[in-house]
Amino acid sequence: WEGQALHFGCLGVLLGLVWLGWDSLGRPVGWAFWMAVGIPVVHQVFVWLAWRIELRGEGVSRVMGFRGYLVCFLVLFFGRIVSLSVLAWMNRGGLGMDIGWRVVVTALLVGLGGYAGYSVVRYFGMERAAGADHFDAKYRKMGLVREGIFRLTNNGMYMYVFLLFWAIGIGFNSIAGLLVAGFSHAYIWVHYYGVEKKDMAHLYGGG
Repeated sequence: WEGQALHFGCLGVLLGLVWLGWDSLGRPVGWAFWMAVGIPVVHQVFVWLAWRIELRGEGVSRVMGFRGYLVCFLVLFFGRIVSLSVLAWMNRGGLGMDIGWRVVVTALLVGLGGYAGYSVVRYFGMERAAGADHFDAKYRKMGLVREGIFRLTNNGMYMYVFLLFWAIGIGFNSIAGLLVAGFSHAYIWVHYYGVEKKDMAHLYGGG
């Protein structure tokens, strides 16, 4: 439970802000909006529980194995993208952004976020990105990655890959999509400080 007061306290604040934003927009496409908000919550709560249960006594490895966990992780992660895309498409035009600026900004976000995603897959690896160090000690012996986007930051995944969510909202000209993208990006940082950083201190003896 270490770090979970921060996790769920911040989550409550973020959900309250998202509700206020959604209400001020006239409550657009309610089911699609809250599905796009709910899947990130399910995803990150699942990761928190899986990581902590695994560290506590390898319970996830015994029940489903790392491969089973990885499948669930990827299904939920891509579910975030799909649900946000559906919402942004249904709310398209709501942002009222000029087509020229929209193309330029979307291209920049896709370029930077796409390069970060490539760097994660190419240099870091999806298994490690999903938390393989909680399951296999060999990942804990790997050094920091300094190639690709990781030349700019140690945390290219949370800082830059999530720009792709903003690109979806802007690309579809959707203000509801942007609101959910902002929630998703903020909530992944809550995960970092409330869950991942605590686990890193346990696994690596640092912070």
